[in-house]
Amino acid sequence: MHLQSQVNPHFFFNMLNNLYGLVDKDSEKAKTLILKLSDMMRYSIYEGQKEYVTLQQEIDFIHNYIQLHKMRYHKDITINFEVDIDNEKLKIMPLLFIILVENAFKHGLEVLRTNAFANISITSKQNSIVLEIENNFDEEIKGEKGIGLENLSRRLALAYPKKHELTNAINHDIYTAKLRLEI
Repeated sequence: MHLQSQVNPHFFFNMLNNLYGLVDKDSEKAKTLILKLSDMMRYSIYEGQKEYVTLQQEIDFIHNYIQLHKMRYHKDITINFEVDIDNEKLKIMPLLFIILVENAFKHGLEVLRTNAFANISITSKQNSIVLEIENNFDEEIKGEKGIGLENLSRRLALAYPKKHELTNAINHDIYTAKLRLEI
């Protein structure tokens, strides 16, 4: 539970700061962002404390996260989010995927000035779920390590012992992460 509660709150602080600057410039856009942020906070607080949520709920949370970022950026970015699931009612531990998605934004889309991209896919077949993320990043921060991946690894070991595989790879300025869960 403690590991689960450490989902990066800096996202919410950054979003609130962005909203503050947007209120006077584009109040309608600010209102839309506030509603999406409210939905995400509600999910984090209430659904995030549950033992399990449906795969569809987790996908909706990721979708809102991506939409919020698209609305707040003042630069061209490319985000592809593909979903191919055969059972949206599969139960998974909440807030597992967001750490990997946040990393794609934090180390890639947010810091790159041009040509930033992220390809995110979630697939499921029978009792297997796979999240794959590929993004470019600034090679200057290649060696930085945060607590997010460490916490994710520990959560997976506790919740899905011998039923998960988390891999990552770097090829020049492309980072790839893959999480496979067996439910």
